Amino acid sequence: MLIASLLVNADNIHCNENSITSKKRLIENLSQYLAANTQALPANRVFQAMIERERLGSTGLGKGVAIPHARVPGITETIATMMVLATPIDYEAADNQPVDIVFGLLVPEGGDEYHLEHLARLAAILRDQDTCNDIRTTQDPEKLFNLLLAIDDD
Repeated sequence: MLIASLLVNADNIHCNENSITSKKRLIENLSQYLAANTQALPANRVFQAMIERERLGSTGLGKGVAIPHARVPGITETIATMMVLATPIDYEAADNQPVDIVFGLLVPEGGDEYHLEHLARLAAILRDQDTCNDIRTTQDPEKLFNLLLAIDDD
């Protein structure tokens, strides 16, 4: 599974987000970005699904990375967006470190196998400190998309 293919193009990457000050605000913005990629779900429904998933446990992996995700009815393929925050926020991550790299996913309600593959691949990529440093220093969505394409090719 190719990470860049989940994003489809650089339009789904949002760099240097500077209006995010809390986990709730982050999930609100993320929900709007994800909902913009489907006619099937309004942003408020995406937000509710993401919040319900967070109640089960934080999707903050650690080292400044979070992968908020939710299973939702009404979609047939995974929808993704990526955000890089200008200022890290408290996200209740496993290591208690603030988060600034966020990869959001919506997966079809019955897509268990692909959902787990996507999460595992993302976690593996985003655990690499050099990759995260490259993501943090890339301010242009097109360049970041190309970086992810290069990672997928490795």
